[in-house]
Amino acid sequence: MSLTDKVKRELNGVNPGSNLARAAQISSIFRFSGALQMISGRYVIEAELDSEPLAMRLAHELSAIYGARPRISRSAGGVAGEPHTYLVRVLDQGETLARQTGLMDARGRIVRGLPNRLTLGTADVLAAIWRGAFIAAGTLTDPGRSASLDIVCSNRETAMALVGAAGRLGISAKQREVRGVNRVVLREAEAINQTLSVMGAKQVLAEWEALRQRRETRATANRLVNFDDANLRRSAQAAVAACARVERAFEILGDAVPDHLRQAGELRLAYREASLDELGQRADPPMTKDAVAGRVRRLLALADREASLRGIDNTSASVPEGDLLE
Repeated sequence: MSLTDKVKRELNGVNPGSNLARAAQISSIFRFSGALQMISGRYVIEAELDSEPLAMRLAHELSAIYGARPRISRSAGGVAGEPHTYLVRVLDQGETLARQTGLMDARGRIVRGLPNRLTLGTADVLAAIWRGAFIAAGTLTDPGRSASLDIVCSNRETAMALVGAAGRLGISAKQREVRGVNRVVLREAEAINQTLSVMGAKQVLAEWEALRQRRETRATANRLVNFDDANLRRSAQAAVAACARVERAFEILGDAVPDHLRQAGELRLAYREASLDELGQRADPPMTKDAVAGRVRRLLALADREASLRGIDNTSASVPEGDLLE
């Protein structure tokens, strides 16, 4: 079962609280999944929902709050594998119900957004608006770089009203229009967490947050591994370059290499993968890593000066391509 389905199933069992909040949730479901249309001279209200339990809950609330007698029918389904949807339709007293739910104003005009009396309501009413919107047209994706909680809206006015309701709850949501479709989008993990909590999807919130933390831990571990690999590659390249330059320095200087510099160079060649600390410990007598590094640098500088005087390739010319480090 997808996260979206889990959220809708959990929200379907949430008690909105007051009758005003219950009415707000009904209005929101109709606004985000429904339609008000004229059939045979009378207004008919309908809402299309993803599952039978969602449809049955809406029908029950319509009967309890407004005394309506809705009918539930199942869609014939589309292409193979496409899930059925369920249509909740109110045929009798449709115009009255449209006014009561805010789909139509007192003058009989269709309302494009959400009623002000709801979007300016108390926290439980605002939460009910968001709960109904998600039940009707919401999606939640897995946590990660593209994580989002989206609500598809019928028009810009509805989207802006939902953004305003989120703002009154302290949640940062944004309105977007993509390919002509208006959406309200939350992408920040904190905003998604807040919204799931406000709507009442506590179980899914715990699952989503645990999954997010696991993925962040894995991503951090991967970054550390890549960092270590990069350091190892750089160390290996530096060792190859240093050994190649020391070998060239011995070729250039021959017997003219001072004994203390020769000792440092021979240590470098004898233990090619050792660190400077390890080279210093192997010296006789032992040296610090800075002493080893200093002697190797002086050996290379001496050889490079000699190469310059004689007009021949210096020590850097012997480094394999791609391993020369500044």
